[in-house]
Amino acid sequence: MKITRIRVRYHLRIPTGKRAEAERALQVFERGCPAAQSVKGCIAIVHTAEIVEE
Repeated sequence: MKITRIRVRYHLRIPTGKRAEAERALQVFERGCPAAQSVKGCIAIVHTAEIVEE
């Protein structure tokens, strides 16, 4: 058995008007995540997000 892909699904509740910031954080999280960096090139990380503004 070999892990080739990790799927992450985010369910985010954010303050109204902060969608752009939340989407930006999702775009760059892999660069700042030690776990993601340790598997980079070996295991694909696929993420999706459901964002609800409150």
